[in-house]
Amino acid sequence: MENTGFTLQNRLENGLGRTGIIHTPHGDIETPAFIPVGTKATVKAVLPESVASIGAQAVLANAYHLYLQPGSDIVDGAGGLSKFMNWPGPTYTDSGGFQVLSLGSGFKKVLSEEFSGKGKSDLDVAPSKERLANVDDDGVSFRSHLDGSMHRFTPEVSMKIQHELGADIMFAFDELTTLLNSRGYQEEALERTRLWAERCLVAHRELTEARSNKPYQQLFGVIQGAQYEDLRRKAARDLGAMEVNGQRFDGFGIGGALEKENLGTIVGWVSEELPEDRARHLLGISEPDDFFAAVEAGADTFDCVNPSRVARNAAIYSPDGRFNVTRQQFKRDFGPLVPGCACYTCTHYSRAYLHHAFKAKEMISSTLATIHNEYYTVQLVASIRRAMQDGTYAEFKAETLGRFYAGEWGRVDSAN
Repeated sequence: MENTGFTLQNRLENGLGRTGIIHTPHGDIETPAFIPVGTKATVKAVLPESVASIGAQAVLANAYHLYLQPGSDIVDGAGGLSKFMNWPGPTYTDSGGFQVLSLGSGFKKVLSEEFSGKGKSDLDVAPSKERLANVDDDGVSFRSHLDGSMHRFTPEVSMKIQHELGADIMFAFDELTTLLNSRGYQEEALERTRLWAERCLVAHRELTEARSNKPYQQLFGVIQGAQYEDLRRKAARDLGAMEVNGQRFDGFGIGGALEKENLGTIVGWVSEELPEDRARHLLGISEPDDFFAAVEAGADTFDCVNPSRVARNAAIYSPDGRFNVTRQQFKRDFGPLVPGCACYTCTHYSRAYLHHAFKAKEMISSTLATIHNEYYTVQLVASIRRAMQDGTYAEFKAETLGRFYAGEWGRVDSAN
């Protein structure tokens, strides 16, 4: 077996925050690290070479979307996700559980990446609308958002799909709940996720043996439990100790809806229960204050679609907050997007050019803005890692957050 697993390096003084290295067949990932999302085997609008140039160590693709199009068997035939998308480094795939449920209706979804925690009326589904996903103890039946065709995911199906996709790190199939679900349902879903986790370990072991000519794929169990301390800790203990036929989880994902202000607390509960010798991935965060809170609480890696998503709407990250480059003030601004930024966009193009490209609806606008936003996010987490290593973490945190949220653009509504 290739050198896989996690090596712990050094810790923050609080005992939970740590740096380390995740070892995969396609290379090492130094942690903490931000993992850009390439949902359909592409980080939208940019080439893999550009993703590498920003310093990204790995990318994450989506099992649900690749199952529907082009099909996991096609990715397998291409030699796996890395070869298929021409990305030479490590890859992640999620289980599809989040998309199966969040793209369905009838669940009053609260997306974890938004940390809203508020039961907005626009999340409610009209009673007459057909429910697109239905959960039972065996799995989830759902309609494709592409053509309405019926499909079914079970732990075994998710494992088969992810093995065919061939990512270095994949996630166990779990049930996504929301902050609007009752305590009783949270308990029911948590037990269902625990039983599904056992089935994932069995299927993973069988598929690994059947595909022994392929590189080993790490399987991460997913910790749910919403905002209940006892449920989060129980899930972490259960999955941390789980072993079936000699197969255990190689790491863990921390998922589910939670309120932003509780992020650090919840990750801390989980980290205190999980084994220290395995990596922890926090699903769906990308804001500077969230990174610091999560790192201090023991999370190692993160992913989120937000840097590329907001880039396509002209929102630009900078050390002084986020701003919209389509504002009139940038029409004749021939300086770089962010002064001092070393990304390809900032070293080759002006604010005026991006302003023009967005106003003209040229595709290059999304490309250039995405390169910058992903660079900013990847490098922010890399800087956090370096500060943890050289003992300047507290000073770096104070300077970074003070500047981002009190700077010229940080005072502007983040919706700009």
